[in-house]
Amino acid sequence: MSEEILINVTPRETRVALVENGMLQEVYVERASRRGYVGNIYKGRVQRVMPGMQAAFVEVGLERAAFLHASDIVRTPSPDIEVPEGAAPTPPINELLHEGQEVIVQVVKDPIGSKGARLTTHLSLPSRYLVLLATSKQIGVSARIEDEVERARLKDSMLALAPERDHGYIVRTNADGVGEEALKDDITYLQKVWRAVSARFANAKIGDCVYEDLSLPLRSVRDHMRSNIVKVRVDSRETFERLMKFVRQFMPAWAERVEHYPGERPIFDLYGVEDEIQRALKKEVPLKSGGYLIVDQTEAMTTVDVNTGAYLGTRNLEETVYRTNLEAAQAVARQLRLRNLGGIIIIDFIDMIDEEHKRQVLRQLEKALTRDHAKTTVYEMSPLGLVEMTRKRTTESLERQLCEPCPACAGRGTLKTAETVCYEIFREITRAVRQFDAERLLVLAAPKVVSKILDEESAAVAELEEFIGKTISFQPEDQYSQEQYDVVVM
Repeated sequence: MSEEILINVTPRETRVALVENGMLQEVYVERASRRGYVGNIYKGRVQRVMPGMQAAFVEVGLERAAFLHASDIVRTPSPDIEVPEGAAPTPPINELLHEGQEVIVQVVKDPIGSKGARLTTHLSLPSRYLVLLATSKQIGVSARIEDEVERARLKDSMLALAPERDHGYIVRTNADGVGEEALKDDITYLQKVWRAVSARFANAKIGDCVYEDLSLPLRSVRDHMRSNIVKVRVDSRETFERLMKFVRQFMPAWAERVEHYPGERPIFDLYGVEDEIQRALKKEVPLKSGGYLIVDQTEAMTTVDVNTGAYLGTRNLEETVYRTNLEAAQAVARQLRLRNLGGIIIIDFIDMIDEEHKRQVLRQLEKALTRDHAKTTVYEMSPLGLVEMTRKRTTESLERQLCEPCPACAGRGTLKTAETVCYEIFREITRAVRQFDAERLLVLAAPKVVSKILDEESAAVAELEEFIGKTISFQPEDQYSQEQYDVVVM
């Protein structure tokens, strides 16, 4: 499978697209006015300790106080022995922190919606092949490297390269197949960065950022560059030069794959990325067979509904449903990556009778998710044909980065009908007359609502005028939304 990384740079926004076999799989957006904070290390102060939540709010200089859970607090400076999960219960938060205490914390999840950033005191620094663990001495290997021989080789190499280490390391997926020299270079680089970060701790003030992760273009190349990436194309000469400097220093073998795109046609248009982004903002996702998905993101979870649509199949109903679900499983995995959907996800596959078909659909979903860089967990299909899964969320979804709630419907996705608003106006008129002494009333409303009142509800208006003994005038306002109106007492 051939992949390309496309980087589009404008003065206020940078976008990165990951394209596999000509099809867009992932999009990352970074704006100058709202850069992400994940990976940044801050000097903070505990603002409030909440024993009932086993958490604390920490002031780190961001718009909202950040959230630090007791389980994310280092309890020993440098644990040499790995304690199995559940063996040592987390102490009460007020035994670990107190209000006003200064802490060094790292952002692990950006602010999302009304929630502040999520923090940890388990500090880490990533490089091309490794992650330095500042508060541990353990050596670990990414679970995505499944070859046991390769896992053992990498762990032995790390133990040999850092026998008397002050920090732990995690060997990243990118390190699969690399030699000891490359690992040694990464260790040297990370130790140098950590010394620089440590030196800033002493003089830092509350809210100071003592370490900031790389910019989006450099971060994308660092995290995604591997053997099946055939090209990295960037449309900014300045960004291209910075990228080349970074690549020549840390991954010189890949330098020839990075190129500047000088074309007049926008690079995202050339690859059809712009159209794909627009489609990713819609709820309906068409399938090649004629079926379709409905993707609905809510505050609590994301639901995906699978429908056969125009696909009629060629044999029988069960076969039609099975084929649609197989195609949907692959499409769902792609949409989760493309839209950057995280948290709890419920997939409503079309009901299947054959148990083997159910297993095959679930396997297809799990197989398609193996290419996802975010951690995913898939559970068994329920009797209703529902699949529950989770996907790790660190940043806002694509829709919430690029869109805002509709001002007309306040994000509900529906509007009250003109008829409903008419009757609300009638009730408001009755309330106003009882509350205020008025000679006449003037109603300001959207043109569609006023038209409805004067045409279809004229008899009701006449009855209301007779009932209250007042004259009612109606004035259309083009700037009013369908649900907006004012009753003016005159």
